[in-house]
Amino acid sequence: MRKTIGLAAILLFSVSAQAQIFDAIKSKVKDRTGIDLNAPVKTTTNTGTSTATTTTTKTQNASGINFPVNTGSLTSTQISSGLKEALSLGVTEGVKKLGVTDGFLKNEAVKILMPEKLRKIDTTLRSIGLGSLADQGVKLLNRAAEDAVTEAAPIFTKAITSMTITDAKNILLGSDNSATNYLQGKTQSQLFTAFQPKVKASLGKVGADKVWSNLISKYNTFTGQAVTTDLNEYVTTETINGVFKMVAQKESGIRNTPAMRTTSILQKVFGAQDGK
Repeated sequence: MRKTIGLAAILLFSVSAQAQIFDAIKSKVKDRTGIDLNAPVKTTTNTGTSTATTTTTKTQNASGINFPVNTGSLTSTQISSGLKEALSLGVTEGVKKLGVTDGFLKNEAVKILMPEKLRKIDTTLRSIGLGSLADQGVKLLNRAAEDAVTEAAPIFTKAITSMTITDAKNILLGSDNSATNYLQGKTQSQLFTAFQPKVKASLGKVGADKVWSNLISKYNTFTGQAVTTDLNEYVTTETINGVFKMVAQKESGIRNTPAMRTTSILQKVFGAQDGK
C-alpha cells in the first residue's frame, strides 16, 4: 500500500514538474521572440501591397468531427440568411420545374409510383388485360401532384423564413444537403397539414379520385377483397418529398458550383465553406 501511494506521489510530482517546465519554456519563448504559444494559430498571407492575417479556429460539424474552418467575418445572421436564400431558390426553381405537365411523371427522381400496398393491384389488373387502367391511375397521381405543387411555394417559403437556425455554422459546413435535411426535419409535419387540402382538391380536379375508385373497385370485385387506401395522404407526402429532392439538388449545386451563387450573400456565405 505504501509503495503504491509513493509511486502515485512520484507520478503526480513528475506531471506537475513537466507542466512547470513547459510553462517556463513558453514564457522564455514569448520574452525572446514575442510569440505566445498559448494563442490561436495565425497564418499570414502576403498580397503584394499588404499583409492579411487570418485566425483559424476549430469548429465541429454535425457528426461531431473537429476541422479547421475560416468563415472570416461572417456572422451567424449572415450564414442563416445565406442558407435561407439557398433554400428559397431551391423551392422556387423546384416548384417551377415540377408544376408543369410531366414535371413529376417524366422525372424519375420524383415520379409518384403506385402505392406500395396497392402494387398487387397493378399486377392483377395487368394480368386480366387492364394494364391501361393501372397506367392511367399512376399518371393521374402525378398530374395531381403537378397541379397541387404550384400552390406549395408560399407554404415552403413561410417555413423557411420562420425557421431558426441555432447551429448555422455546423449546417453550412455539413454535407451537401444539410440545410435541406434540417428544414425537412423541422417542417415536414407542418407542411403536410398545410398542403394536404391542396392535394385533395387537385386529385378531384384531374379526376384521379374517380379513376382510382374505379380501379380499386374492379380489383376488389375480381379478387373478392376489400382494399382501400388514403390517396390524399400518399400523394401529399410524395409531393412534399419531391420538392425537397429538388431543393437538395439546388443546395448541392450552390455549395459545389460557384457559378450558381447568383447573389452576393450566396457568394459570401458559401465561399467561406469552399475549403472546409
